[in-house]
Amino acid sequence: MEAFCQNLHLKINGKSNDDIEILKKIDYKKKHINYTSITQEVNALQKQLYKIGYIENSLDTIDQINDSTFVATIQLKTKYNTIYIYYNKNVIEPSMIQFISKTMHDNYFVIDIENTESILTHLNSKLIEKGFPFSKLYLSQIEVKKNNQLKADLIIESKTQKRLLNNIIIKGYENFPKAYLKHYLKIKKNKIFNLKEIKEKAAQLNNLRFANTIKPPEVLFSKDSTTLYMYIKKTKSNGFDGFLGFGTNEETTKLAFDGYVNLSLENNLNYGETFKLEYKSDENDQKTFNADLSLPYLFNTPIGIDFQLNIFKKDSSFTTVNQSAKIHYQINPKHKISTGISSVESNNLLNTTSTLFIEDYKSNYATFEYQYLKSQHQNLLFPIKTALYLETGIGKRKTLETSEKQTQWLIDSYKIIALNNQNSVFLRMNAKNIISNTYFENELLRFGGINSIRGFEENSILASFYGLTNIEYRYQLNSNIYLHSITDIAYFENQINNTKEKLYGYGFGFGILTKSGLLKFNYANGKNEGSPFKVSNSKIHISLVANF
Repeated sequence: MEAFCQNLHLKINGKSNDDIEILKKIDYKKKHINYTSITQEVNALQKQLYKIGYIENSLDTIDQINDSTFVATIQLKTKYNTIYIYYNKNVIEPSMIQFISKTMHDNYFVIDIENTESILTHLNSKLIEKGFPFSKLYLSQIEVKKNNQLKADLIIESKTQKRLLNNIIIKGYENFPKAYLKHYLKIKKNKIFNLKEIKEKAAQLNNLRFANTIKPPEVLFSKDSTTLYMYIKKTKSNGFDGFLGFGTNEETTKLAFDGYVNLSLENNLNYGETFKLEYKSDENDQKTFNADLSLPYLFNTPIGIDFQLNIFKKDSSFTTVNQSAKIHYQINPKHKISTGISSVESNNLLNTTSTLFIEDYKSNYATFEYQYLKSQHQNLLFPIKTALYLETGIGKRKTLETSEKQTQWLIDSYKIIALNNQNSVFLRMNAKNIISNTYFENELLRFGGINSIRGFEENSILASFYGLTNIEYRYQLNSNIYLHSITDIAYFENQINNTKEKLYGYGFGFGILTKSGLLKFNYANGKNEGSPFKVSNSKIHISLVANF
């Protein structure tokens, strides 16, 4: 029978009054364009009834009441609430069942019948994780047990033996460092094949600066082997970071300049190595040179090493040389731990001994570090969403006459809180401390400027302890341009002159993503509460971050 009408109406009726009340609670599509659509809807409703326990429900009739109305009468019969599923524990491990059933025995488990489909799907996914990608589960020998209960046998069919990952082939970037597959992504040959897990791990490639995925991995199954194809491309990872800052010197009323250049070379040898050089000069006649070398996964092991050299010169007062060597372990793409040693040597360059707070000294520390990074590479303006860096050092400082134990610690963290696609809040907290009985001026911490509290001269503030908070409200005009506010708050202590001060910086800025890199402009004012040192009332910084 076929009816042709713009709108046909379907009504579902029950065989008994109880059936009618139950069917009223089930939603279904009432308007249809033809009779075929009506029968499909009735079939779908019956399947829905099967899933909730009415496995014996039957369709009595579909009657046409008038030109546009059809009534389907369904008899529900008995509702079964639970099902006893018998299984082979040599195939299905009990550990796979203990979280899906409150009643589990050596050869069967009990579940609510309405959860049967989702539980079978869950068990099948667990078998796939165990290396059986072509497994199939179904229930057989379904029988009525008693008291509205059913029993059935769980049948598992698998067309192949357990699958192992036999081969990994890289397409696009054939020289991709293989140690990153084994230790960074933890994708290894001769391990149980699990495609879902592999796809999740492959997506973590996008956390690397020097490579990312072109498309999801693909698998070729043959009779005796499983081959994984990964599609990777090499990206520009060498970086240049520089800024120029200028403001008015309050003592000379002349324009004073400061700035730095930072060159980063990464993965040029296809090893994943990183080499960084930084040179900084500011208006206080301070010069800083940094060199860092990081070699990951030495000899195809999960261990890497880091070397660092830092040279600081304060006009003609003193120089300080800091050297460190560390061993690091990349736990996973987000977490890394390190331990090592560092040594510091500082020399007084003054010809006289007029100052009591600059001394020749040597320090040695054992260091421990932890780093957490969470990326959002889809956002080119803000590629890092969350970062946390913790460091502590325990050691001893020696002069010609004294030896003293010291402890240092550092915490640096930030997070981008997305309010919506255009608005976000950047929140950073940074603190560092030297714990010692006595202090020298040439070992104090130095902060202030573009990378700490803006509105102040670079490295113009000396402290034995400081803590600062940077807050930015950011508004993205599009994927290449953003505006932001500047609100910086800092507190520091200087044990040499017993200073405790609060500092404030406020202003605005913007960033533009160009073909050359990210160009940033910042303008900030700095204020303090009764500080004995000079404060630069305003600072302008223009910086460029570029990859090549």
